[in-house]
Amino acid sequence: MNIITSYRRFENESDEELIYRITGEKDKIGSWQEVANILNELLGTEYTESKFRKQRQAFDKMLAANRSKYVDSNAQLQEITLAQRELEKERKKIQTEKLEYNKWLREEARDEMITEKICSSIATLPPVKVPEYIKPVHNNKSYLLTLADCHYGIEFSIKDFFGNIINEYSPEIFENRMWDLYNQVVEIIHDRGIKELNVWELGDGIQGLLRLNSQLMQLRYGVIDSATRYGDFLAKWINALSKHVRVKFQMTMDSNHNQLRLCGAPKNAFADENMSKVIMLMIKYQLADNPNVTIIENPTGMNFGMFSTYQVLGIHGEVKDLGKALNDYSRAYDTPISYIIGAHIHHLVSKEMGINAEALSIRSMIGVDPYGMSLLATSNAGASLYEFDQLKGLTCEHKLKVN
Repeated sequence: MNIITSYRRFENESDEELIYRITGEKDKIGSWQEVANILNELLGTEYTESKFRKQRQAFDKMLAANRSKYVDSNAQLQEITLAQRELEKERKKIQTEKLEYNKWLREEARDEMITEKICSSIATLPPVKVPEYIKPVHNNKSYLLTLADCHYGIEFSIKDFFGNIINEYSPEIFENRMWDLYNQVVEIIHDRGIKELNVWELGDGIQGLLRLNSQLMQLRYGVIDSATRYGDFLAKWINALSKHVRVKFQMTMDSNHNQLRLCGAPKNAFADENMSKVIMLMIKYQLADNPNVTIIENPTGMNFGMFSTYQVLGIHGEVKDLGKALNDYSRAYDTPISYIIGAHIHHLVSKEMGINAEALSIRSMIGVDPYGMSLLATSNAGASLYEFDQLKGLTCEHKLKVN
């Protein structure tokens, strides 16, 4: 219903009474111009909003000046004061309701924009070619390939004192490194006769925006485009790998760079607003028809599996002590964990925690980056492929380096 037509003039109501009543509902109606529109319609006039606004101010001023003359006692005065307070409370309720409604609209619009952007990115991607089915074979050995910290989307070049490149990175270099890793892994698959390979992605697949001002100049793509492109490439890479071996894929959802830092919020302020979900969506979408790929999503958001009777946990690794984390996670989840594998620190670390129990950190695919160089912390780019034996636990680690 039109706001003008929702107001009526009461029977025998004078012009002044009408003006006083309608202007008194200004907060409910909206602006003074909307109040003027209603009054002009009811009075048959064409006055500006200024006329009614000033008239209301005059009414209130006269009422305040003569209040004591119109009340018979202090009790009546107090009653009027309480009524005014109640009126002010109702006005505040209306204002608060409007603020909450506008906040809800902003959040809905943001979510719809992100969804539309993701759908648009997915729609432009070509489908993958499904390989021939590989029959599963069971044996006493298990194999796990771990990779992490790809930081897709960032570009940089780090040089030494003589102008030689220490490390250089871009989306193209990332893809070249992944195909280098692919060739090394395929060689191990055929050499070891591996029939099933677990592949774990341990987080920070995209660069994200942790330090907004310094990182914007280094990013080629926005966060959403980075996530969809990275997820699409990883799906094609896994699809190619599945031509040689059955693949079980998992990805951690807890990495810091994949989080959306909305409105400059600190880490974990919006833990569920994570682009890992978009990356996983891309991988599931592209590999939905591949019979050689099984995608596993652990309800904790971490990676977890049993390899040749040994329970292994994969996390991004943003913890102070990975060895202590192994014991902490075992107690918290009431599960005896033999091995914990993390990333985040971008270099290899191995700490023996007991008989057939270790805490392991893996290399990054990005290698040394500008932030690491500022700390004078350097390391090779690469990944790790682990071999587990039913009796001896972890017996072999292929420490794979990429160009």
